[in-house]
Amino acid sequence: MSGFLASLDPRRVQWGAAWYAMHSRILRTKPVESMLEGTGTTTAHGTKLAQVLTTVDLISLGVGSCVGTGMYVVSGLVAKEMAGPGVIVSFIIAAVASILSGVCYAEFGVRVPKTTGSAYTYSYVTVGEFVAFFIGWNLILEYLIGTAAGASALSSMFDSLANHSISRWMVDTVGTLNGLGKGEESYPDLLALVIAVIVTIIVALGVKNSVGFNNVLNVLNLAVWVFIMIAGFFFVNGKYWAEGQFLPHGWSGMSSSLQVLQGAATCFYAFIGFDIIATTGEEAQNPNTSIPYAITASLVICLTAYVTVSMILTLMVPYYAIDTESPLMEMFVVHGFYAAKFVVAVGSVAGLTVSLLGSLFPMPRVIYAMAGDGLLFRFLAHVSSYTETPVVACIVSGFLAALLSLLVSLRDLIEMMSIGTLLAYTLVSVCVLLLRYQPESDIDGFVKFLSEEHTKKKEGILADCEKETCSPVSEGEEFSSPATNTCGAKNLPSLGDNEMLIGKSDKSAYNVSHPNYGTVDMTTGIEADESENIYLIKLKKLIGPRYYTMRIRLGLPGKMDRPTAATGHTVTICVLLLFILMFVFCSFIIFGSDYISGQSWWAILLVVLMVLLISVLVFVILQQPENPKKLPYMAPCLPFVPAFAMLVNIYLMLKLSSITWIRFAVWCFV
Repeated sequence: MSGFLASLDPRRVQWGAAWYAMHSRILRTKPVESMLEGTGTTTAHGTKLAQVLTTVDLISLGVGSCVGTGMYVVSGLVAKEMAGPGVIVSFIIAAVASILSGVCYAEFGVRVPKTTGSAYTYSYVTVGEFVAFFIGWNLILEYLIGTAAGASALSSMFDSLANHSISRWMVDTVGTLNGLGKGEESYPDLLALVIAVIVTIIVALGVKNSVGFNNVLNVLNLAVWVFIMIAGFFFVNGKYWAEGQFLPHGWSGMSSSLQVLQGAATCFYAFIGFDIIATTGEEAQNPNTSIPYAITASLVICLTAYVTVSMILTLMVPYYAIDTESPLMEMFVVHGFYAAKFVVAVGSVAGLTVSLLGSLFPMPRVIYAMAGDGLLFRFLAHVSSYTETPVVACIVSGFLAALLSLLVSLRDLIEMMSIGTLLAYTLVSVCVLLLRYQPESDIDGFVKFLSEEHTKKKEGILADCEKETCSPVSEGEEFSSPATNTCGAKNLPSLGDNEMLIGKSDKSAYNVSHPNYGTVDMTTGIEADESENIYLIKLKKLIGPRYYTMRIRLGLPGKMDRPTAATGHTVTICVLLLFILMFVFCSFIIFGSDYISGQSWWAILLVVLMVLLISVLVFVILQQPENPKKLPYMAPCLPFVPAFAMLVNIYLMLKLSSITWIRFAVWCFV
């Protein structure tokens, strides 16, 4: 016993070694080659997931997870309480902000293909294990509450269609309980439990069944949308947009802008859900192209649906008379078209069901990825050989969501669906910003696309080449070889090296596992730094011959400049400072809005100073050379796109209520 107590003496603890061990575990990253196809995925997770999803399937998943509540609820809510018919502008602003995060997700979908886990996996291969677990844990929270909320919303919809007879029967038969949402008396929602169990069974039966069910519901949703467009066209009235009613607070002024931006912040949540596409990398047939296209297409389709529905809604009913509970159903009732109400109700049920599926579908895949990496219980990574899905993770996540929907009132917990997603969006933007400016040797585990066997094989070939060709038989033959020297003699250019650097690549064999993936353009065979961005070409044409002079004066890197450890460290420090400064800036904008609107000199000065500091940090990042690695899809306009995505996501996180942050902190503590 005394020996055990003596070992706990702080003077005998090797603090340096303990700190190094903890630091190494927290920041260790996952090598990307361990996730490439054919490099041992089966041994890590058991049976592999079914690789059956097409680009159309991924688009359907993305659209379904977003469009349900956005089209049937958010459009009416924002139009009546915030922006009026200007909800159209709010949706466009929100879509632009969503696309900024979407392009960052799309780049990571190409950088780390053939994997599940979404932002969890992306952060694991770039930032480290601790941050990855933190993000994965909060993604599970988001999907868990999203599933429970979807089941409860569907239960409420059926109860409403049944004239509240279901809820009255529950109260009379089962009784009430004290809900955890606002402390009000509520009944155990058995219907929500049944709905969650049914959807869990569908998800567990196989990805093809899940996606097929999702596609059927989306087709039904599309038919209802077409019906709303055609039927609503006969009742539109232009006077509801006339005489300054499009923006009720006027086209100019602080009040009007704030109303539209407030509406955009609410509309942004209608686009949350496209990250479901990033959890299907291991099940997509061609994730390199499918994931970027699906993310972009799903956001564009959702924007089209939201804008067109908002136009019809605000042209059929004055914005102040819109019903916020069920705006699309009631807008036909106002004009006496009662049959349309039931058609829209069918679409509402389909939209809420597909949103529920969109929350439950990615949750077991994130759990599966974390369990396979050893960050959750290993048995959760079991994949059924029959359904080729993570069936244990499906059952556990579905059971928890069903229990939550049965017992918990979710009026306040709804906001917690967003905080985990916004945090993931922010981190993905940070990771893109970091990786594009790091030298290859410093991206630990990320650019090591060559496995050890391939490296050894290459070294063996080079050794044989030196023995056979570089060693002369006699002194007279030392420089008498023909000009087609293949390994680099002293006085002759190496044709073999030339062919490897600038020759045409074999497109058929050029894929993610190819050793030169990311460094050579697939269409020209030229190194990535020789091919220019379309935006850069347009800028050159616009500025003319003064373009290069301007670059030199601004200290921007040249085409041949490459990132070093020093420049990579500079970018890391700048991104960290940028994140902290944006957090302080958004906090002051939100909580100090009274001082800003009151035009207090110190508040205005502080805002201007923080904007200048943010601009300086972005400009310093812009001055650093980018990694020349070429990918099939890359986020454009660095560092501006990821930086602005960070700003938008941090602002929206801080707009959430204080009780949401308290519950979020409790979940993280657990």
